[in-house]
Formats: sequence, C-alpha cells, structure tokens
Amino acid sequence: MKLLLADDHDLVRDMISDYLAAQDGFSVSVAKDFAEAETRMLKEGPYDLVILDFTMPGMNGLEGLEKAKDLNLGSPVAIISGTMTRAAAEQALAMGAAGFLPKTMTAKSLIHAVRFMATGEQYAPISFFTEKEEEQKHPLAEKLSSRELEVLEGLVEGLSNKEIALRLDLQEVTIKLHVKTLCRKMGARNRTNAAILAKEAGLF
Repeated sequence: MKLLLADDHDLVRDMISDYLAAQDGFSVSVAKDFAEAETRMLKEGPYDLVILDFTMPGMNGLEGLEKAKDLNLGSPVAIISGTMTRAAAEQALAMGAAGFLPKTMTAKSLIHAVRFMATGEQYAPISFFTEKEEEQKHPLAEKLSSRELEVLEGLVEGLSNKEIALRLDLQEVTIKLHVKTLCRKMGARNRTNAAILAKEAGLF
C-alpha cells in the first residue's frame, strides 16, 4: 500500500510515518507542506491514500483537499488534525474526504482507519462527532481583534505579508502593523513564533 503523509510538524510526521512504515505492506512517503505533497503526487502518484494536515502551509483550508483529490487522480485523500473543529471536519467529509483523523487517536485505530480508507470507504471517528463541544470563545482569541485574527490565520497558513494583504484587500504596510501588534498581544517573539503559539493553542 503506497501512502503519502504531509504534515509540517517534524515530530508528528516522523512518528506517524515510522509507525505506518513498520506495518506489513506499507510504503510511506512524506512531505512537510502542501507544495511538497503536490510535487510528490505529480511525480510519484497516484497514492493508495494521501493524508494531509489541515493547518500545514499551503493547505488554505479545504482548498488543499479539493486540489489533492484531483492531483491524486481520484484515489482517497484524508485530513488529519489536532485542532480542526467538528463543523470543518464534517465539511471535509461532505466534500469527499476519505476520512478525518484526529491526532488524539490511538496508533492501532490509525492503522485500522488507514486500511479502511484505502479500500475506498469513508472513515469518521464516532467519538469525535458525538462528544459535546464547549461553546466558549478561545482565550487567545479574546486578546485579538477580528482583523488581527484574520492576519494570524494567514501567518499560520504560512502566507507572506503581501499574500495576506491581497487576501484581506489591505495595504502591506497595514499587515505589517497588525503582525507587530498581535505579536505584542500574544507575547510572541516574531511572526513564526506567533503562528506556532496559535497552532499549539488550537486556535486554528
């Protein structure tokens, strides 16, 4: 079974890929972002299953899912995430994702899910979709304005100031100011640190 795992967190990517590669009949390729995953799908695809981290650079939300489905020539593409909301996961499944893999799942469950999705079935962990969600604002989000949150989301996605400015229809100098302000409010050293703090806090 030929698999592709794309995740920007080195430790997570290496641990999961090493575990999968240790299984009989599994061949695993890895990518650190969507651009590298795209290159691998074009050169080495289609894969029996592609697994994409929802918040890695280049994904642009579920746009990456749609693109990967085409790049993998209709073969299964799944989403993995430790921060994805239930609504976003449900949307991904509705858009044809092979499944949703929360990073909290056990290694044994992961193997079962991978084999299940590779056969063409759709996987969704019942516990994730039945647990009661707490309706409360994220404490980190309370520190930032709505515009700063939009800019921070762009940083998490790995976008440049220019790209964020184009997305939000603002001047690049305005984005620079927002980045400086949100870093100060978050206690972040720089834009990269701000993105890491946001991801670790599960804000996006």
